[in-house]
Amino acid sequence: MECMELCLGMGQEPAESSWVKISRQTNMGAVVLGICYRLPDQEEVVDEAFFKQLEEASHLQALALMGNFNHPDIYWKDNTAGLEQSRRFLKCTDDNFLTQVIEGPTRKGALLDLTLTNKEELVGDVKAGVSLGCSDHEMVEFRILRGRSREKSMTQGLDFRRAGFGLFRDLLARIPGDTTLERREVQESCLIFKNHLLQI
Repeated sequence: MECMELCLGMGQEPAESSWVKISRQTNMGAVVLGICYRLPDQEEVVDEAFFKQLEEASHLQALALMGNFNHPDIYWKDNTAGLEQSRRFLKCTDDNFLTQVIEGPTRKGALLDLTLTNKEELVGDVKAGVSLGCSDHEMVEFRILRGRSREKSMTQGLDFRRAGFGLFRDLLARIPGDTTLERREVQESCLIFKNHLLQI
């Protein structure tokens, strides 16, 4: 096994993150591990610099990213958030096809510490447990899996191989676009359409 530090996002505003590439770790090839700490009041320019790093890392290969991202308003079950900076973070995770795998709170009832991956079969045995030392955050543990065998994921996904696209098209055409989305903000319209789409 060979480890190498990655310097991502050179020449940009520094974000509190570190990236390591581990070669020959799994049957998926090399793995990129990242760790990040995001200040609760972090400036937008630093967020954008981190998003560029994340985009670069997710295009390299299998990725596991962990850290305290300080977005307590994100509701991960339906990928929604109240604050603009949290919605930008969600958009970045969606754009890079990342899945968040921690299910319970990690600090005082809030889910601040996340583990994200672009290959669900890469991460297993995820659990948040006791605090380490005097920290008020729960310690998160997971394993990088070498093979493709893993416990069945509890995350629901859509199986497009079994889809009836004719019925799907008919149901999609029935969404009342003009009246439902009239005089609404773009973000709200997008969420309404997404909810209809997921119900279909």
